[in-house]
Amino acid sequence: MVDQWHYDFPSPYAGPNSFMAGADSERTFSFTLFSGFQPWNGGGLYFNPEILQGHGLSETLGIAGFPNGEAVKAAFPNLHYNTSRLYFQQVIGLGGGTEKVEDGPNAIAGTRDVDRLTLTIGKFSPDDFFDDNDYSHDSRGQFLNWSLWESGAWDVPSEALGYTGGFVAEWNTPRWALHYGLMMEPTVANGTSLDTNITHSWGQILQFDQHYTWGGHPGTVRTFIYWNRANMGNFEDTLENPADNMNITRTRASRSKVGAGVSWDQELTADLGAFSRLSWDDGRTETWAFSEIDRSAAAGLSLKGSAWGRPNDVAALAGVVNGLSPDHRAYLAAGGVGMILGDGKLSYAPEQILETYYDFQVCKWLWLTPDYQYVEHPGYNSARGGVAIYAIRAHVEF
Repeated sequence: MVDQWHYDFPSPYAGPNSFMAGADSERTFSFTLFSGFQPWNGGGLYFNPEILQGHGLSETLGIAGFPNGEAVKAAFPNLHYNTSRLYFQQVIGLGGGTEKVEDGPNAIAGTRDVDRLTLTIGKFSPDDFFDDNDYSHDSRGQFLNWSLWESGAWDVPSEALGYTGGFVAEWNTPRWALHYGLMMEPTVANGTSLDTNITHSWGQILQFDQHYTWGGHPGTVRTFIYWNRANMGNFEDTLENPADNMNITRTRASRSKVGAGVSWDQELTADLGAFSRLSWDDGRTETWAFSEIDRSAAAGLSLKGSAWGRPNDVAALAGVVNGLSPDHRAYLAAGGVGMILGDGKLSYAPEQILETYYDFQVCKWLWLTPDYQYVEHPGYNSARGGVAIYAIRAHVEF
């Protein structure tokens, strides 16, 4: 459960998709049951029913690096059921010794080969398999901001709640791993249904992980490229046709979006870790599934509380700078409305975000986390903000 609020901030004007300047508070709630069944050695069937409720601040509008990762699953005034994951996975051992698998969410305790192929098909979140990071990849226990737990410029192929259908193949070795995914896109921008015609609309991603040690401490560099195809509108075409009244949906046609990113994490000491993310997309077509970010650079530190006698606590600090392509910023400046942005006009400046949190383990099954974020130029608009955003997160896990 995440309670989040902010006070009034400077705003000479606002548009249909602005972050509201008046004081606001919202709460999101999610409950997940992780269940798995192993019909044979290496095979697994996983089912995750979820119950969701709540809204993000300003109806999850107005800030590209939105401050609540759980708000991806929100927008329900009452309790809402969702089958979030239902997939089959087969692990094919290739030798190289064995490693222990601990019991956990969508993981059944046992052993597996270090060298292996893993094939997955069904419904899942793309984040389950791609763009991982040891210090920033879980909004339930780490950073809350969208552009910190995810590479902001990856327009993640998924429906509005963050899930998709598709196929993932992974080849793991002790030193490196290769991942490929072919996944469904929503039928419309930020839509709740998926286009099942995978020959017409798709999201593809190829990722290479390099594992290494530095000074006896592990680190990983993950690089990826992606190619999305969907019935997307084009910024330049919209700007060149005033008769369309800045309605980008009138320019929709089968188009591609390409992008790339890199995620790095490095253990510096037994308690201190560092991470960074860089991502980019071509910025010619409307945002289809994630957020209106075409360039993003993030970095941060994560420190366990051993030095003050709290080894299971974590204190963390990170910053991110998000940007838009020239076509995207021109569209918003002309009064265009995007998936989550639209102030009516735009005095462009990169969106700059700072986030810090302290994750306090109260007992074996309960964590409480005060969180603070400061957003300069919300929605890339130097005329509005900055805004300080406060949160308290409660996480229960059995």
